[in-house]
Amino acid sequence: MIIGIPKEIKEHEYRVGMAPAGVRELVKEGHRIIVERSAGSGSGFSDEDYQQAGAGIADKVRLFRDSELIVKVKEPLPPEYGLFQEGQAVFTFLHLASAPELVKMLLKRNITGLAYETLELNGALPLLRPMSEIAGKMAPVMAAYYLQKIHGGEGILVTGAGGVSPARVLILGAGTVGMSALQVACGMGADVTVINRGEEKLRQIDKIYEGKVKTVISTPENIEAEAVNADVLIGAVLITGARAPKLVSRELVSGMKKGSVIVDVSVDQGGCVETTKPTTHTNPVYSVDGVIHYTVANMPGAYPRTSTLALTNRTIEYIKMLAKIGIKNVAENTPLKTALNTYKGKIMHSAVADSFQENR
Repeated sequence: MIIGIPKEIKEHEYRVGMAPAGVRELVKEGHRIIVERSAGSGSGFSDEDYQQAGAGIADKVRLFRDSELIVKVKEPLPPEYGLFQEGQAVFTFLHLASAPELVKMLLKRNITGLAYETLELNGALPLLRPMSEIAGKMAPVMAAYYLQKIHGGEGILVTGAGGVSPARVLILGAGTVGMSALQVACGMGADVTVINRGEEKLRQIDKIYEGKVKTVISTPENIEAEAVNADVLIGAVLITGARAPKLVSRELVSGMKKGSVIVDVSVDQGGCVETTKPTTHTNPVYSVDGVIHYTVANMPGAYPRTSTLALTNRTIEYIKMLAKIGIKNVAENTPLKTALNTYKGKIMHSAVADSFQENR
């Protein structure tokens, strides 16, 4: 198979879809790899590194023209739409539930769209997990930064000080993002509350943190009661393939403390806060009724070396699997078929289909 690794064009996105080590593995199995010039430079990989691993180097147009499979990190953006060839395949984070124009392009060109975020194995999401972990660990760090008064925050130090209480951090969701955020927030000494709809995860938290973390079942009343007193609210909600449910209303945001910070990690799937809109690393925050919103849609891109290695260490197994069986057989393969979002002009993932239908 001919596999293309383009350079990401999303603003301040420095990750790359494959490391040289992955190229070497695929070349040994007889596949041809094309890497766009300087695609890996932001993650610390030179063109020479890729060439030594056996890849060819090309410009973006030639790469898209010649490749059967495009392997990326982030979803294709409008400037890339016209580069896709009829019947091509792409394997990346797609987040189609919040991207109707991308869905239309993939369907119109009969693109086989495989999404990292929906690939399931034994009930887990192995390709989403490493980026969720990094984004979750980043969330309290970003919140602590924007709590500074010089950035419009309350002026509260997350850790607190002798005789002064730490910041109150509310985490919505106890999946990979939420648990990672909890680990860092607790490590910083914050006063943490976790709200989750499932009791089992809350019991696990009680056991691990020995009651030092407040756990609350998710209800509208409980979310409101905790949010109005929070200095930091971290949105960590995920429904595989679907848009995130809006757990925090516009009205509730207006009732939160002035200078408090929302970090909505669910932004890729539309966000779990009604006032969420995607931002970039160049302009990461905005304010609604005095509440700061950090809603960068590619948070792990700020730490590309760590993020690229964490992601590609997991994706290479499935890229090799896909290259071996061929695109035409992907719908018959487990677990690759769970990653299948679009195929032969149709939406294949039920949650994506439901979300897309709702947004028509």
